[in-house]
Amino acid sequence: MANRIVNAQIHDLVRDEQGFRVVLGKPDFEVTKTAQWVIDSLYELYRRRSSKSHGKFAANDDLYPTQRQMKRYVEGKFKDFVALTTGLMETLKMQAGHKGAATGGHVFFAHFQAEGKDFLLVAIINEKLGAAITKDLDVQDVQHLDLDGFKFAGRINISAWAKQEERYISFLKGKGNVADYFKEFLGCETPVLEKQDTLGLVAALKSYADEQKMEQAERDLFLKKAKDICTGYSARREELSFEALSNQLVPDAPRKLLDALTDPDLLLNDQFVPDRRALGSLVKFQGHAKNWRIEFDRDAITGGEIKFHAASNSLTVTNLPEDLVAQLKDEYGNDEPNVR
Repeated sequence: MANRIVNAQIHDLVRDEQGFRVVLGKPDFEVTKTAQWVIDSLYELYRRRSSKSHGKFAANDDLYPTQRQMKRYVEGKFKDFVALTTGLMETLKMQAGHKGAATGGHVFFAHFQAEGKDFLLVAIINEKLGAAITKDLDVQDVQHLDLDGFKFAGRINISAWAKQEERYISFLKGKGNVADYFKEFLGCETPVLEKQDTLGLVAALKSYADEQKMEQAERDLFLKKAKDICTGYSARREELSFEALSNQLVPDAPRKLLDALTDPDLLLNDQFVPDRRALGSLVKFQGHAKNWRIEFDRDAITGGEIKFHAASNSLTVTNLPEDLVAQLKDEYGNDEPNVR
C-alpha cells in the first residue's frame, strides 16, 4: 500500500574543486504518481537493506543542529518543509565537507505517514547510465536514477521521537568512516546496548519461527542453531551481521529471514557482539514462584525428561539428579508428602 506523502522535496549536493555546494530544488515540488512511486520504492528498498543502526538525537544540538531544525518543523505543524530541508542541506554540506571521500548526489526528503505514524526519510541517490529504444528502433544512452544503488539513507520516526522513545532514528551504517558523515548529519548517537540488542534479536527469531509456522521439532532445531551461531560470535567478541546470520541459519532461502531482521520498525541494530547470557532464552525456559525456581533447556522437553501438561498448567519432571534425590529421601524417606 502506498504511503501518504505529507511533504516532499529534492535538492542536490554537488561536489566540485572548491568542495561541496547546495543546489536547491523548486519550492513547489509536486508529488506526482512518479514521485510517489520513487518515494515508496526508496522506502521499501531501505526497509530491506541490512547494516542499519538505530539511535536517538545527540544532546548537543549546536554541534548537531538537525534536532533543532526538526523541532521547529514539528512545532510549525509541518508547514514549512522547504525551510526544513534547506537547513538540513546546509547541515549535510557541512558534515560532508569533513570527510574527504564523501560524494554528492540528489537528496530526497519525504515526510510520509504509514500505519498512523509520521516519518522523515532522507536518501542520497545518484544516476547511472542505461539504454533505451527510440521510436526509430535505435538504441540510445539514457541517465536514470540508481534506486537500488543508494549508500546513504536514514529515517526519523517523528511519532516515536515525540513519545520520547529510546530509539527513533535509523540509518545505513555503510563501510568505513565515510558513512559517519550521514550519521553526524542526522545528529544521531547510537549507544552500545548488547544485551538489549540480543534480546531484541531473540524475540525476532522466535517471531520469525511463528510466522513460518514451523513444526515444533523444526522450531527447536532452528532456535538451537541460532544460539550456536550467535554464541560463537560472542565467544570471539566478533560483531554479528544479520546477513551472515541469515546465510548460516537458512542457507537455502536467507532473504526472507534477512527481511524480517532488517525491518526498521524492530529497531534492531545490525552488527553487534551478542550477549551470551541473553542468548539463553533461545533454548531455555525459566520461571519462579514464591517458593521455587526452575530453569531447563528445550532438549529436556524434546528428550522426554520434562513433560508439559497444558490442560493443568503443570510439569512432570523425571530423571532427577542423584544429589537432589538423596536430599529429598533424607528429608522425607520414601513418603510422598505432597500426595493427598
